[in-house]
Amino acid sequence: MNRKAIAWATFDWANSAFPTVVSTFVIAAYFSQGIAPDPATGQAQWGWMQTITAVCIALLSPILGALADNGGRRRAMLAACTLVTAIFTALVWFAKPDPSWTLYALACVCLATIAFEVGTVFYNAMLPEVTTSEHLGRVSGLAWGLGYAGGLACLGLALVLLIQPNPSWFGLDRGASEHVRATALLVGLWTVVFAWPVLLFVPDPPGARLPVGQAVAACIAETKRLLRGLPARPDMLRFLVARLFYTDGLNTLFAFGAIYAAGAHGMGMEQILLFGIALNVTAGLGAAGFGLVEDRLGSKRTVMVALVSMIVLGAALLLTSSVTWFWVLAMGLGIFMGPAQAASRTLMAQMAPEGQCASHFGLFALSGRITGFLGPAVLAAATAISGSQAIGMSTVLVFLGLGAGILATVRPVRG
Repeated sequence: MNRKAIAWATFDWANSAFPTVVSTFVIAAYFSQGIAPDPATGQAQWGWMQTITAVCIALLSPILGALADNGGRRRAMLAACTLVTAIFTALVWFAKPDPSWTLYALACVCLATIAFEVGTVFYNAMLPEVTTSEHLGRVSGLAWGLGYAGGLACLGLALVLLIQPNPSWFGLDRGASEHVRATALLVGLWTVVFAWPVLLFVPDPPGARLPVGQAVAACIAETKRLLRGLPARPDMLRFLVARLFYTDGLNTLFAFGAIYAAGAHGMGMEQILLFGIALNVTAGLGAAGFGLVEDRLGSKRTVMVALVSMIVLGAALLLTSSVTWFWVLAMGLGIFMGPAQAASRTLMAQMAPEGQCASHFGLFALSGRITGFLGPAVLAAATAISGSQAIGMSTVLVFLGLGAGILATVRPVRG
């Protein structure tokens, strides 16, 4: 890969610490076990927070993506989103293990998640500018694999430096869960330290920058034009609808995986971190491995293989009561997480018209979030009604199946 592609891929290493440590394995589990009254209530509260977050992201992403296309300010907007993510993540440090901190913790994670997801719009839109069309799948897949490696490295540091040492090397009070809360500070620092190469080596595309006022007006008009034109582009529309469903399933799986492991199989924080490390190893290998063959296999086919495999393995995982089989099936599931996302990113880059990549990745983010409230909301409702975490998690498989069924009808053409 060239220097720009390497710098672009490095950002995956930087920003993957947030979904790994905060959204999935550590802070999510800390909230359900330490702050919420009980794990089931915590899972439901986390679900409603994710619902509000998804609505905000759905509203902001397409407009800001069009603004980046028209205003030529992708790097500045990515830098701002990265900084906001780091700040609100670090502020989770103050959330003590008491239900009175519920709203504070949820608000911090909500704002950090919004900034993180909006930032990926500008980041993903840079993909066609850092490599040739023939190598989009390889660069995207390898970057996603590097992201899992970054999440793994940050998670490993959290385990070795903060979670395991007793007494703490830094004088952290375990009774007040400071050894867990400090992982939020680690993620904020990690994000800032490793995010700079893409901002330095991947410049904005050439062209005149419109004044902010004109760019905002143009982005609103562009967003309306894209949305109105989707019925005339049936393959793009079906792809976005398909991604709407399977991304709901994936995001819900990431948001509640550690919560389910903690509640259903009684995993403590150290076990959850080890589980997260193992899962990131298999996910990173899967993303990188499929990235090497995706350009020959085809991006759509790669996504389909990943989704079907995740449905089969996920169903078996929810049916097992054995901790050993839970680990085995979860590791198998992890292999297909990365390819489903990385190949989707490549497919959008291939189908988006030239010069409109950021605005189309705004639609891409919209499709992943406009009904993003459904996954957490359905899971939260199913969990609350049944009182069963397994029944709540089973709703993820429905979303993955709907997405796979619609994606099967898509012809991946540029237009």
